[in-house]
Amino acid sequence: MIGLFDYDYDYDYDYDYDNDSVPGISVTTSVLIAPTPNSPLTRIDVTPDQLLTLADQCVKCGLCLPQCPTFAKLGNEADSPRGRIALIQGWAAGDLAMSPALAGHLDSCLGCRACEGACPSLVAYGQLADGARAARVDQAPPARRAWLRLWLGWLSEARVTRWLARGARLYQGTGLAWLAEHTGLAAWPAIAPLHRLAREIPTMAAPVPAADSGPADLELFVGCMGALAQGHAIAAARTLCARLGLRVRVPAHPTCCGALLRHNGLPREGDRRRDAVARRPGDPPLVGLASACVAELRAAPGSAATREFCDWLDQVPALAGLRFRPLARRVLVHEPCSHRNLLGGCGAVYRLLQRIPELSVEELAGNETCCGAAGTYLLQQPGLAAALLADKLAGLTALSADLIVTTNPGCALHLSAGLREAGLAIEVCHPAEVLARQLD
Repeated sequence: MIGLFDYDYDYDYDYDYDNDSVPGISVTTSVLIAPTPNSPLTRIDVTPDQLLTLADQCVKCGLCLPQCPTFAKLGNEADSPRGRIALIQGWAAGDLAMSPALAGHLDSCLGCRACEGACPSLVAYGQLADGARAARVDQAPPARRAWLRLWLGWLSEARVTRWLARGARLYQGTGLAWLAEHTGLAAWPAIAPLHRLAREIPTMAAPVPAADSGPADLELFVGCMGALAQGHAIAAARTLCARLGLRVRVPAHPTCCGALLRHNGLPREGDRRRDAVARRPGDPPLVGLASACVAELRAAPGSAATREFCDWLDQVPALAGLRFRPLARRVLVHEPCSHRNLLGGCGAVYRLLQRIPELSVEELAGNETCCGAAGTYLLQQPGLAAALLADKLAGLTALSADLIVTTNPGCALHLSAGLREAGLAIEVCHPAEVLARQLD
């Protein structure tokens, strides 16, 4: 292991974002100051001094290091929370120039935020990392910023991701996926991450019919990825609500929560999308099936009351009247970082599944560590994402599991791809799907 105080900061300075003086930059992005337990989150404009203020909360105790998946995997202090904070401090103070090496250490962060739970100083590491990335993007050449806005904007549009789902089905159904695998194209670094997702999307994609007129007891947050990666989960949630006698609103034009944009250095664009979801007087409660989206929505005052579906369903009084058919299977619960670290844990998932007679419900080993999906991370850092997933799936053969359930669509796609590549016939789905199938 490379220690913080032994780490050599002698980076290769042959690359810079056209700006040699970090303290002189003009940054107009936004980040969130760490809230007290009952206070609203507050947006601020980020300057180098403000980044330093956030970073200076870190006392360098090192308790975060054992919690960090990238530090455990790479063994480099610069790929740990403490190391990255030190790098941000050096960069924001003007002591370090941005270089490929420095950017690489910052970009290797998963954003899982496991470190925050171990921090005695309550460092808002996620907010600091987002602020630093936003500052870097603001300094980047115009062409690079434009490309980032373009492809992330596309991924954040539900109508675009619906077409991507159709494209994935075509890719699979016409034999192009088979051809890519048997010609070696699927192994090319630029193609491999896209290929493995395209192979899995058809198993999870499904149309999401709108139901946006009339009174409703709740509104399902579909987001930009609903039809692409949670179509069957959304249908299952509607089935459960119908059996409970609850009226569900599903928007005809779903809005993104803004997470992909914000965590990739475009917080203003993320704010605009998230603000469009803000609740108005008379709106029904907002309930989401994607834990990462729910966590993102709950970070803004206008959507802070958003509920995660399993947690919400577990507290519906009429649930006691539902009966489920027995299922003699073994299910492993994957706990996404967003659910485990930001939404208070997955207790409701276990309680709901335990309502199904004969179902063996167990925790997936290694839930304390990120699976490597992490939003767009599996596309941007495919090698490290694959290594983290391999750790997650190690030993599954001996467990004879039938199902893995998860509440996050990115994790579901990543896990499903890894299982297929490992030759394991284990289905990955949302807990709501298992519950809906077993309704009596």
